[in-house]
Amino acid sequence: MVGVNAFTEAEPSPLAASAEAFLAVDPKAEADQVESLKKWRADRDAKKVAAALAALESAARAGANVMEPSIACAHAGVTTGEWADCLRRVFGEYRAPTGIAGAAAASADIAPLRARVQELARRIGRPPKILVGKPGLDGHSNGAEQIAIRARDAGLEVVYQGIRLTPAEIASAALQEGVDVVGLSVLSGSHLELVGDVVARLRAEGLNDVPVVAGGII
Repeated sequence: MVGVNAFTEAEPSPLAASAEAFLAVDPKAEADQVESLKKWRADRDAKKVAAALAALESAARAGANVMEPSIACAHAGVTTGEWADCLRRVFGEYRAPTGIAGAAAASADIAPLRARVQELARRIGRPPKILVGKPGLDGHSNGAEQIAIRARDAGLEVVYQGIRLTPAEIASAALQEGVDVVGLSVLSGSHLELVGDVVARLRAEGLNDVPVVAGGII
């Protein structure tokens, strides 16, 4: 039957089946991996690594095939992050358009909310500013962009730089832009680590009065 939902009952969610259904990664696993990476870097030939990276950068700047120097980097023990950073220095980093600027205004009546925002703007002498941040490797941006568009339509000034930002980048943007509130959207389940990291970095920058709002899958 096309278009008819004949099944009115859903299967039980595996996330709600038991207390052990959600896998919470032990923070020690990350710490162990970081230590392993440090040992890897300490045990390799630093001169070979530097030479391999220099050859990679030279090939990239010349527009040559980077496959051979990349293989040499692998044999020298260059990490994926070092390889990628080398290419970023040459080519930069692509940031996809966020879709915020060209989004249509909300159709719902938010006049009362806009009036409250305008009153706040009069009190502080400017529109309130919100930073919407997507920390970590989470690639789901729709929810964050809906929040950003709604905030813009309500009269807030919105700072949104897209997905896959580091906590350091978010804290730096909050400081440089002088935002009044930071909103974090996390759909990867890593709220405890990422939100805590962002808050700690904001406090380290002296932004003790900037509230942080967390959303997504908590």
